[in-house]
Amino acid sequence: MVPHLTTALTGPMLALEKRFLDAETTIEHWLRGEWLAHSPPFYCSVDLRNSGFKLAPVDTNLFPGGFNNLNPAFLPLCVQAAMVAVEKVCPEAKNLLLIPENHTRNQFYLQNVSRLATILHHTGLNVRIGSLLPEITAPTTLILPDGQTLTLEPLKRFGSAGQDGQGRRLGLEDFDPCAVLLNNDLSAGVPSILENLHEQFVIPPLHAGWHVRRKSQHFAAYQQVAREFAGMLDLDPWLLNPDFEVCGQINFQEKTGSECLAANVDTLLYRIRSKYKEYGITSTPFVIVKADAGTYGMGIMTVKDASEVKDLNRRQRNKMAVVKEGLQVTEVIIQEGVPTCETVDEAVAEPVVYMIDRHVVGGFYRLNTQRGIDENLNAPGMQFKPLAFETGCTLPDSSQAPDAPPNRFYAYGVVARLALLAASRELEQSPAVA
Repeated sequence: MVPHLTTALTGPMLALEKRFLDAETTIEHWLRGEWLAHSPPFYCSVDLRNSGFKLAPVDTNLFPGGFNNLNPAFLPLCVQAAMVAVEKVCPEAKNLLLIPENHTRNQFYLQNVSRLATILHHTGLNVRIGSLLPEITAPTTLILPDGQTLTLEPLKRFGSAGQDGQGRRLGLEDFDPCAVLLNNDLSAGVPSILENLHEQFVIPPLHAGWHVRRKSQHFAAYQQVAREFAGMLDLDPWLLNPDFEVCGQINFQEKTGSECLAANVDTLLYRIRSKYKEYGITSTPFVIVKADAGTYGMGIMTVKDASEVKDLNRRQRNKMAVVKEGLQVTEVIIQEGVPTCETVDEAVAEPVVYMIDRHVVGGFYRLNTQRGIDENLNAPGMQFKPLAFETGCTLPDSSQAPDAPPNRFYAYGVVARLALLAASRELEQSPAVA
């Protein structure tokens, strides 16, 4: 399952890639042992950055919304991995309810929902799509740009009532599913219709949503994973790990908390400069300030000096103050910036790796011609280029150079799986609240 990029890769060779290639047996044995101890999320996508001197995840999404960007030729890989994931949750499952985000106009996202439903259908499941939108009161069929159709149906509760008076099962008219798969990150909280389902599996669990989850908790778990993995291979964990700080007392609209933010930016930049000096890196260090909860590339800024966050102008404060669902930002993570050395079609690029259960099933490059190597690419102007796959994720080619596509993408698959393992541990440590 290693992606093989059909467009030429650029960027310096990573010594890390050679280390991964030499230690393949050790790495796979170690990961196999970890999956015996920790159950991976149902699915996951990881944004990676390759700087030529460092390869690290910068975001991990437990409700991935880009299955439409994967190469259709590798649908069988997705189906096989999904079979493994479904069997773990509900071995005898026949019906599955898929609940997407409340996007009815985002055609790209709807194509993702359609692709995901197709993958699950091929595992032997009857898949129907239930909408949280109040205006969906009857089955509503949408026509997608590729000619496919998608039918959204109103959710309903039924079965014996719990203490809240609602039935304990969730489904649709004439549809009683064994499991409920969320492709909705619950940024605005858990709708009451999803609460107190005692007789059905909800995957991912409700506490994986952004109403509970924090990026800083994930990267704290990843930091520990990276230390263990690097210790096994006698590597500096910094080569795999984006350092970070947290500021939980910020209010961009009221202009409060800027001292906390500036102090943490300064502290982190100091540590990054020390590592750059250690490795003889001459580029200018930077950090990414972003909301500690949330996704969709909102509430993000690049900072190279603490003075830049002390007196943000109105436009900058408005940009940082609100994220998805109109939620105000009060907590931010200050993350070490990892510049990307990769370009595809003359656009700055970063790989995004997709996994179902513990298996890498695909990936694509996020491109953006309007952004620099030190900026967030999940922004207006971005495009996606599917990665073609050539060999399995556990079959790098030792006869080729360490940075040959199969070996470079093996390295991507390894680091993505480290982030997946961190997500597993993160969810185990998270309070299971609705």
